[in-house]
Amino acid sequence: MSRPLSVVAPEWWDYTTLEEELIEEAARLTPDDILALSRPGFEVVFYETLESFYLAEALEYIEAWQQATEDKPAGICGPIGPTEQLPLVAQLVNAMDLDLRHAHFWGMDEWYMDGKEVPATHNLSFERADRELCFDRIKPELQMPEENLHFPKASNLKQYSAAFDRVHCVVMQGGQGEVKHWAFNDPPKREGPHADEPPSPEEYLKLGARVVALHPMTIIQNARTSGGGKVSEVPTQALTVGPQETWKAGSVSIWHAGKHDNPFGVRLTALMISNKIADSAVPMSLLALHPNVRFSFYRHGIGTCATEMH
Repeated sequence: MSRPLSVVAPEWWDYTTLEEELIEEAARLTPDDILALSRPGFEVVFYETLESFYLAEALEYIEAWQQATEDKPAGICGPIGPTEQLPLVAQLVNAMDLDLRHAHFWGMDEWYMDGKEVPATHNLSFERADRELCFDRIKPELQMPEENLHFPKASNLKQYSAAFDRVHCVVMQGGQGEVKHWAFNDPPKREGPHADEPPSPEEYLKLGARVVALHPMTIIQNARTSGGGKVSEVPTQALTVGPQETWKAGSVSIWHAGKHDNPFGVRLTALMISNKIADSAVPMSLLALHPNVRFSFYRHGIGTCATEMH
């Protein structure tokens, strides 16, 4: 018997195709329940203020870059969403006089239109945001060489991926989208061999950096968070780091401030990862199979799943 159709986009897989029992269990979790989901290989951390939350997120950049040497270069793969940590990263580098000549950075993803990545001049460009919010603010004498900045482009995906083999990615950092993705690892379409069942975790984890079609939920979310709701201006495809590269990172660090996904979503993925329930309809749940994952929550952004009329 096939699983139910998505109530959001019937031609796609997503978390609404899960068993109702799991959905209800996640919705019942209290903040203390979430904190108790930690297990070996999966750590849950709470922060009481946004200041401490974003400072801790910025410090992951610093701690990764401090490990970089000429013989053993090291770096971090980072997101656009959240972005509040990025100016803090530049401020810390400048205050510490941290020389980044052997440090590296991977941008997680980028929009894809007309057969190529959007240019850095595009209003929604992730590379543009990384440069303007962080790298352009670092003192020139401290900046990493341009060749140490790895942004995914349609013409360089093999080189982008290969950099994870020659440089140690200390941590892959990100947020969580409403469709429960990291980077743009969205659930797949419900078609062909996956019409009745989503890809197995083993099949999904073979995916590397690539061009992806975006779930309608992702398009709508990005229109809301970055485009003032103008859905027609959000690309429907993107370039993204894949599971192959993710599993080469020493750790995966996901930050939940309560702005990108909703109270139910952050509960669901924490529960699935804690209980090692890996399902490609919920891509974030596949991190249950990664040996070192951390979820950091702003406690006051966790919210509740109770019905609340506005």
